[in-house]
Amino acid sequence: RATGKVGVCIATSGPGATNLITGLATAMMDSSPVVAITGQVTVPAIGSDAFQETDVTGATLPVTKHNYLVTEVEELAYTIKEAFHIARTGRPGPVLIDVPKDVQNAVIEFVYPEEDIHLPGYRPPEGADDDEIEEMLDLLQNAQRPVILAGHGITMSGANAELQELAERAQIPITLTLLGKGAIPEDHPLVVGWMGMHGDAACNHAIQEADLLIALGMRFDDRVTGNIKTYSPNSKKIHIDIDPSELNKNIQVDVPVAGDLRTVLRQVLPKMQDTSHPEWLNRIRDWQEDADERDILKHDTSGKLLTAQVINDLWKYTDGNAITVSDVGQHQMIEAQYYPHQRPSTMLTSGGLGTMGFGFPASIGAKFGKPEEEVWAIVGDGGFQMTLCELATARQENINVNIAIINNGFLGMVRQWQELFYDRRYQSTPMLSPDFCKLAEAYGIPSMRVTDRSQVQESVEFARSIDGPVLIEYVV
Repeated sequence: RATGKVGVCIATSGPGATNLITGLATAMMDSSPVVAITGQVTVPAIGSDAFQETDVTGATLPVTKHNYLVTEVEELAYTIKEAFHIARTGRPGPVLIDVPKDVQNAVIEFVYPEEDIHLPGYRPPEGADDDEIEEMLDLLQNAQRPVILAGHGITMSGANAELQELAERAQIPITLTLLGKGAIPEDHPLVVGWMGMHGDAACNHAIQEADLLIALGMRFDDRVTGNIKTYSPNSKKIHIDIDPSELNKNIQVDVPVAGDLRTVLRQVLPKMQDTSHPEWLNRIRDWQEDADERDILKHDTSGKLLTAQVINDLWKYTDGNAITVSDVGQHQMIEAQYYPHQRPSTMLTSGGLGTMGFGFPASIGAKFGKPEEEVWAIVGDGGFQMTLCELATARQENINVNIAIINNGFLGMVRQWQELFYDRRYQSTPMLSPDFCKLAEAYGIPSMRVTDRSQVQESVEFARSIDGPVLIEYVV
């Protein structure tokens, strides 16, 4: 996710392979290129319920882009080359290779497969046809209240500059999906913010009132649309995506285009006339100002340390330039609101699957991938405890990652739903947590506990002074 390159993981047979399933499903939902290699019992033992035998290809079929069971060692090299090709082309995703033990142990004369990959039926789309381009140009030219919906596909296709040119030349406001954050600098005057269920009110107002939606590399998931029957009812819709199966899947659109975003935008931009929409932009600014007045940071909080304050101060004291890797929950949504990102691939999180426990181990991967970057794992007290065993990995490998635990003593988002939708019938949401600082110290990891906003700057300076993993507990 940090580099855009293929990530590789290796697991043993049986429980090792099945323990990959949640990670593979996470990668599948968020279009992360991964090649997973798993062990398997010997070919003659397959089907005999041998020790640690599992039907890995069957179990992972729904959560991978493709998978293989290699039964002949001569097939292994080409299979690996093919797997990398599938993982990183078209809509990226995870590919699994299951390798039986006798295939692993076989000795052969290795010859690298120099031939190109040819997969009948697998042809990722590239550009738009002439009719599609004309339809898009016509809608762009005549729209009075257009809105761009920018998703993760912008960054995956490298279309960041094209997105900015489209918005600036046509003066179209930009709304971002959760994984689209950072696709364009979020302080750009045309960026309205982040859309959807937990997003910015002004974004959602703009989408509902628009007469044209230009959806770029996003999939109209339910957290973005809410009730699809009432979603942006008066707008024409253009949808460009590399994955044809996403077109007209959740929302019916007027111009569906299956293609690489950068390629399609480069076809459109030379033919597009510049336009402006001053009244529409002013109306959106009014919505932004109205929402800004209700911002919790502008009101008295009686001295309590709030998650929004912690995140906003982390943004301030890291100059908004860190890679943040969020776990899943309340803190994830607050991070998306209060830590604006200026660069692509600097806000990493589990979006589609919502995998609690993702944040901390993923931050280790981000630091491996981008060792020169400052990396902060922003995790809740609940999600962190699902994968806190990776403290050993961070310490053993001396990974210079900063772990910010937002400790509110609850499964915050679940409790919020119980409060808002279930008459405050609270059940199973209070969290019993260890002393996180002592836990870190048991692993030989420096730590600090923050209970007051005045300590946040000190905590960032403390984290930056350590060459290795650091744990900061923010009691909110």
